[in-house]
This record gives sequence, structure tokens and C-alpha cells, in this order.
Amino acid sequence: MSASETVPILANSSVTVNEVHSALSVACSDSSAEDVPLVPEVIFESALDSPGLNRESQPLLGGLDVSYNQFPDDPAFSDLVWQAEVAIDNGIFPERISQGSSGSYFVKNPSGKIIAVFKPKDEEPYGRLNPKWTKWMHKLCCPCCFGRSCLIPNQGYLSEAAAYLVDSKLNLNIVPKTRCGSFQLFVDGYKDADYWLRRFEVEALPQRMAQKFQLQFERLVVLDYIIRNTDRGNDNWLIKYEHPTITNGNNVGGQVELTETTEWNLVQLPEISIAAIDNGLAFPYKHPDSWRAYPYHWAWLPQAKVPFSFDRSLYERQMSVMRGQILNLTQALKDGKSPVQLVQMPAVVVERSQSQQTSRFFNFTQRFQDKSPFFSWC
Repeated sequence: MSASETVPILANSSVTVNEVHSALSVACSDSSAEDVPLVPEVIFESALDSPGLNRESQPLLGGLDVSYNQFPDDPAFSDLVWQAEVAIDNGIFPERISQGSSGSYFVKNPSGKIIAVFKPKDEEPYGRLNPKWTKWMHKLCCPCCFGRSCLIPNQGYLSEAAAYLVDSKLNLNIVPKTRCGSFQLFVDGYKDADYWLRRFEVEALPQRMAQKFQLQFERLVVLDYIIRNTDRGNDNWLIKYEHPTITNGNNVGGQVELTETTEWNLVQLPEISIAAIDNGLAFPYKHPDSWRAYPYHWAWLPQAKVPFSFDRSLYERQMSVMRGQILNLTQALKDGKSPVQLVQMPAVVVERSQSQQTSRFFNFTQRFQDKSPFFSWC
């Protein structure tokens, strides 16, 4: 080693103190008139990747694994999570929600807008770090009734995400998008169902809106019944109702009658929708059999007394037409017919009926439609 050479030492290398001393001794013994550095050049490699200039507040555990909160199948959701992380890094922290019996927080983006609701696993209604005093008093004063014996403890965050999966598979579209955490997207313009239900008692919905609300309500019933939600009160499902509005900004309370075609450009038709939130106390491993029954509070509503909107007779007639269409199409493909020849084939209806011998089998009857439209060209 020449006298002008330096000994680089990495901060995280395995170079020992003796090796450093040996290197210094060799450098000093081979020195000439040239200046010899008495201290080797030390190159530090930081294990932390924070770009901040102030290292005093740098976390000891290093940066966050970026891939941990990535959802390749849902880029839009990944972007919202990233916005929440950026907001926290800039001092815009989640805000605790005062309502409810668990620790839940409004999550904001860098501009301060609420984008989601986050519920930590250990702050669930019966979690050990629940910041709400109501459940603490419940456990202290009435421990025999504390908890829900039909539920697996501290699995609410999974229940929230599972409820969204059930909603997606059934195409109900009433549960806001939810991932494990749980991290649920915030819905704008919704209010507690109790608020609107009281309003509807005084101001009845127009018939068309009442029918649409009934369909939305039935979706809520299907969801809650399948997942056996034990906590569905009228304060933890939401309703959004937008009155019909005219372009000058005046609200129209009742049904709007459109008499001229030009009026269609003046009126925004009303909309009503339901959001099923707070699904953390669902998916029990047994039916409630202890102190409380945990009923569905929507069972006392007038909408619950109306039979389901599903019309089996109408559905079977639709399927009969579809079966006939498929039968004609398959026959046309077998015979090598053209699309023009396909539409010229006689209309067929294939009706289904249950077999008299056993209920496991069905009989299918094919019949041709004998009645044809008056106009065939329009």
C-alpha cells in the first residue's frame, strides 16, 4: 500500500478495529516526504432512505415498504391509500369520529378532504385499545353481558371487508369499497337513515322514488341476513336523497310532471340510494343464544312489511324467451344460416315446468309464437 492511498471503511462493513490499526501502521511505515493521512477516509452509508434534511426526527425502523399498501387489481383504491399516507407525512392526521362504540377515524387527503373511514383492529367495540368509554363501562359494570358470544372476538376489521366482498359478489352495490384494516371509502352526501326515515313520515316519497327506495332497502335486507349482521340499527346505515332541482336552483318537493319536451333540460330527476356501513359485528359462528337477540332494526320499518319485489312468474317468462332465442341461434349455427336468415326464423318460447315424478328435474316445452306484430319493419 502506498502512502497516498486511503483506507475506505463502510459504516456497515465487518472491518475490525485491529484491521484499521494495521492499515494505519503500514501507511505510516511506508511514508515518505509526502503527507500521509493519519485518519482514513470513512464513507458512511445510511440505512435510512428518508430524504429529509433533519435527521433528528428520522424513524429508527426506516422507511415504509411501499409495496405493502399496493393493490394491483385496484389502482384507484391504491391511489387513495397513497394520498392518505402523504397527508399523514405532512401532518394531516386522521380525525377520530365521536359517534359509534369503536375507535374509527376520518382519513383525509393532502388537501384535508375526507376520503375514507379507518377502523383499527385493536380499537374495535370489544378491543383492548378502544378509546370510547361506553364499552369500558359496560365491561366494568356488567361483565357478564360484555361482548357478543356469537361472534369471534376482534375480527371486525375482517367482517367489514368480507361484507364488501359479499356485496360485490351479489352485485348489491350498497357497501362502500372496503379493504382489510379496515379502510372504507367515504361516501359524500349521505345522512343517517334515521334522519331520512323521520322525514319520509312527514313528507312522503313520490311513488317512483318509493319504489326505488324499496328495491334499495331489499338489498340491505339481503346483505344483512346473509352475513347475519348483529349491529344493524338505523344509525349505522345511510340514505342519500337528492330532491329534483330546476336549473335556477329551486328545489321541487313533489313529483315533477313534464308536459313539454323542452322541460327535460330544466329538471334534474331525484335520486335515492343506500350505503350499508358498520359491518364489523357480522359473520357469527352461531346464532345469538345468550342475553340478547341482536335483531335487525329495519324489521320494524314499513318497507319490511312489503313482499320482496322479485316476481318469479315474470322472471320465468323472461327466461322462456331467452331459451327460445338461444335455441334458434344454435340451430342457425348448425345449419350454417346467415344473420338475415336467423332473424327470419319463427319466434320460439321454451317454457320450464317442474316434473311430476321428482322435484329435482324439470320439463321443457317448446312452442312457437302464433301472434305476430302488426308492423314488421319498425
